[in-house]
Amino acid sequence: MNPQRLAIFATIIQSGSISAAALKLGCGKSVVSRQLALLEKDLGARLIQRSTRQLALTEVGQLVLDEARQIERSLDKIAHLADSYRQQVRGLLRVSCSMAGRRVLVPLLADFTAQYPQVKVSLQLDDAMVDLIAQQIDVAIRTSALVDSTLVARKLAESPSVVCAAPSYLARAGTPRTPQELQQHACLLYAVGARVYDEWNFGEAGIVRVDGPLQMNDGGALVTAAVGGAGIIKVPLPIVADELAGGQLVRIMEDVAVPPGPATYAVYPAREFLPLKTAAFVDFLRQRLGEITVRAPASAA
Repeated sequence: MNPQRLAIFATIIQSGSISAAALKLGCGKSVVSRQLALLEKDLGARLIQRSTRQLALTEVGQLVLDEARQIERSLDKIAHLADSYRQQVRGLLRVSCSMAGRRVLVPLLADFTAQYPQVKVSLQLDDAMVDLIAQQIDVAIRTSALVDSTLVARKLAESPSVVCAAPSYLARAGTPRTPQELQQHACLLYAVGARVYDEWNFGEAGIVRVDGPLQMNDGGALVTAAVGGAGIIKVPLPIVADELAGGQLVRIMEDVAVPPGPATYAVYPAREFLPLKTAAFVDFLRQRLGEITVRAPASAA
């Protein structure tokens, strides 16, 4: 059943004639007559008794008109709902983020939901690459390259890397002044399976192979260990911004240029009409992550 033909049929009855309906719809009289004939053919019944002066509904036509008007009301309601959602930031927002990213993202969620009280956030923490379409994820926070052309990636912030340690560790083991001196220190390493990220890049100062007593597959756990005085870490600044600001960790070798870590992206399915809840969340993160990355934490003496 073609809903457009039902709408044209309802317009004919409302206008009182095919000519008046054609004028209201902005099309030719023959087009309206043709659509009415096709609707009657689809239904296998005559809907209107035609005469030179007036149109009269058949019994079937009255029943169809009642249903057509109900459909029209439902379509108006649907349009109103869609318009309401286009104009308001609301609904369930499904977000995917890495385990390490939770240290930065989770503290921001309270502010976001306070700013947009009609949004509920469902956060899924997973280091694996998730299928956004299959799992109905609205937006994923990632640092890896975009390989799926059906997705959109919007850069949220650059992630400068920092080398830092707890004051207790530095008081016990001393403060390294050059990357090469790190080889005499306990360095806490990120590891995934058999792969250990034990080569730290210091740009013009070279790449230094480091070692230490702990290897972990979670950046947040590495930060916790470093705060406890277990050793030195090299991580993106946003992950340790709070600890640096609070003095639990201090930066070392600030005069050594450290190449930035990977940028952080918001990744979401390509859509003609991006939901306001997604757009608002992405804009919110761009602002807040930008504030974190320009923060100037204290350095080691």
